[in-house]
Amino acid sequence: MTTPRRKLPPLNALRAFEAAARHLSFKEAADELYVTATAVSHQIRHLEGLVGTRLFERRARSISLTTAGMRLYPVLRDSFDRIAAGVIELSTANQHLRVNTTPAFASKVIVPALAEFYCSHPDLLLSLDATEKVVDLRRGDADLAIRYGRGDHSPLSSQALAADCYLPVCSPQLTKGRPFTPDEVAGSKLLQFAWRNEHLGGPTWGRWMAAAGVDGFEETRCLTLSEESLVIQAAIEGAGVALLSSVLVASDLASGRLVQVHPLKVAGLTFTAVWATDSPKTALIETFLRWLRVRISNEGNVPPDIRPEKG
Repeated sequence: MTTPRRKLPPLNALRAFEAAARHLSFKEAADELYVTATAVSHQIRHLEGLVGTRLFERRARSISLTTAGMRLYPVLRDSFDRIAAGVIELSTANQHLRVNTTPAFASKVIVPALAEFYCSHPDLLLSLDATEKVVDLRRGDADLAIRYGRGDHSPLSSQALAADCYLPVCSPQLTKGRPFTPDEVAGSKLLQFAWRNEHLGGPTWGRWMAAAGVDGFEETRCLTLSEESLVIQAAIEGAGVALLSSVLVASDLASGRLVQVHPLKVAGLTFTAVWATDSPKTALIETFLRWLRVRISNEGNVPPDIRPEKG
């Protein structure tokens, strides 16, 4: 069954009438609509011709609504208000960016700089989903994901943010101001986290010890925590030496909450931004990523590791 076409007067005539009825002035309506008072008057006369009755009582220095005008005005006022509210709501929704990332990346890179982000982007609303679970971007589970791996994310769009390395770090209270030898590192209380995807070949204490020439190292003696963010906090609190991402601990090294106890580093993987190729929020994503790259770059100036004292 064919839907009948709506019989609507011209929108310009409806807008002119609503503005004039709200202000009770053709001139103020004209100023609002950026037209002349004559144009407003013409549009209203056109509307009156279509409805077959006068909508305004016109006097020398004022106008007032007729009974018909008083019936029509609230209908148009409320309709235009709903249209405006709907557009604002849609615009706000399009300024909302849902970002999925790991708990460690969220807590160490994004969250500490949220105040700075909102100062420079007050109209952009972020939602952070901090989880190790890989979400389906094509299904719309998130607008953007920050993933850690080897960078193969086709057929999605992606952008590499930072390749990191893994450093042996701990609280300065454990070092007494001097570096550790590899054997001293091996003999320390060691902290590590459980890699969710072992097939990635992520950095481990076993790899670091092999690179450092330490024989007979048993990785089972490490204290293993479920989340990298927990390991970072445990290291800050002095629970032991942890092998951690240079990107994630950059601010802790810069502030002195953590120190690097040996210069040997092992290569890590890559933090990559990933999003659906046909995302309607591509411009928003690019705005966020420009800020995030600067954020990572500023935090990435890791201070030197502990050097032997002179003398």
